[in-house]
Amino acid sequence: MAYAATNPPKCLIAGVGGGPALWVYTSADARATVEGASYFSNAATIGMKLGDIVIVVYTTGYATTVHAVSAASNGAATINAAVLA
Repeated sequence: MAYAATNPPKCLIAGVGGGPALWVYTSADARATVEGASYFSNAATIGMKLGDIVIVVYTTGYATTVHAVSAASNGAATINAAVLA
């Protein structure tokens, strides 16, 4: 499936002092699809920016993954799995 702007990520915590915001996104799409280039086509409109953290909850299998916005261009954003160290 493709991203639908009618089901955007929800901002849980806005970035403070230039820090990253925390988002949650619920989707039936596969992880590889959600991590596709420019998947979040309206990122600029909703306020998502480079470095933000996105928690993705998959409704198929009910898995959850943590990601970071790794690219933002032309109003869209790409996420990649976050490294938690």
